[in-house]
Amino acid sequence: MTTNLSCFQHRYLNHIARTPLVPIQLYDDQPAIWCKLEFLNPSGSTKDRIARYILEKAWRQGKLTPSSTVIEASSGSTSIAFALACAQFGVRFIAVMPEGVSNERVLIIRAYGGEVRFTPKSEGVRGSIAETERLAKDGNIFLPRQFANPDNAEAHRLNTAREVIDQIPGGTVDAVVSGVGTGGTLVGMYQGLVESGCEVVPALARPVNILSTPEVECYSFSSRIPGVVDSLSQIFREADLPNLLTIDVPDEEALHTTQLLMKKGFPVGPSSGLNYAASLALAKKLQLQNPQIVTVFPDRMERYFTTELFQKMLSS
Repeated sequence: MTTNLSCFQHRYLNHIARTPLVPIQLYDDQPAIWCKLEFLNPSGSTKDRIARYILEKAWRQGKLTPSSTVIEASSGSTSIAFALACAQFGVRFIAVMPEGVSNERVLIIRAYGGEVRFTPKSEGVRGSIAETERLAKDGNIFLPRQFANPDNAEAHRLNTAREVIDQIPGGTVDAVVSGVGTGGTLVGMYQGLVESGCEVVPALARPVNILSTPEVECYSFSSRIPGVVDSLSQIFREADLPNLLTIDVPDEEALHTTQLLMKKGFPVGPSSGLNYAASLALAKKLQLQNPQIVTVFPDRMERYFTTELFQKMLSS
């Protein structure tokens, strides 16, 4: 079964993508990093790309109909993107989120007409995923399954990576850097850049929480940078990323870098600071002259006003 999408052609959902790629240099003694300004997408994040791609494909295949309900597990940006996309498609949307997410995210989802259901904070996103599967047993339900759906990475392979090739001088990329939520951005961009002929190094930006005492210094994976949950991602675990590098970035450095980017006029969230800091560390590691390193600024700052990022700014 296929469904005609022509009725949606006038809607701005069809204009998602083609965000700017700009070189950003915070200090004169540092290299410029090529940053994809994904916060300029309609809902304010790169997740608009996967929401559009997954829903349009499901619509064409008849898996999504006007009477469907879309249900997705997400701690924030993906749910916001699907709320906007479902509003455009005219279908019901339910976001399933762990308790404790910022109020801004909940309000944005509800503003687009989406519903929000909470699962215990102690269960994290895993608990939210389990709840979507339980809800899917009743009625005409479509589950995007962002952590396992290969169309997530496909959206970035077919669109984001090709935009980068068209936008970057010389059409050549030395490395691509991203934190991993679902893994779709890093996997898809790497695959698309390789297909375009680039000998590109993939790099995972991993936030770490450093707890230091006179006796011991302890490193642990961090949950202070929202959306970075690589252990959940089937997409990332199953991807073929030869020569993958992991760049550890202390939480405080990621948050500080985010604040520096804001003061330069970029209205970004913490994952942008993480990605930029990791890109600088990678540039130093690769020791290339004028490296063309690409990263993404995944989302906007407004969804973090009541989080640690802005609490630090208010107290300083």
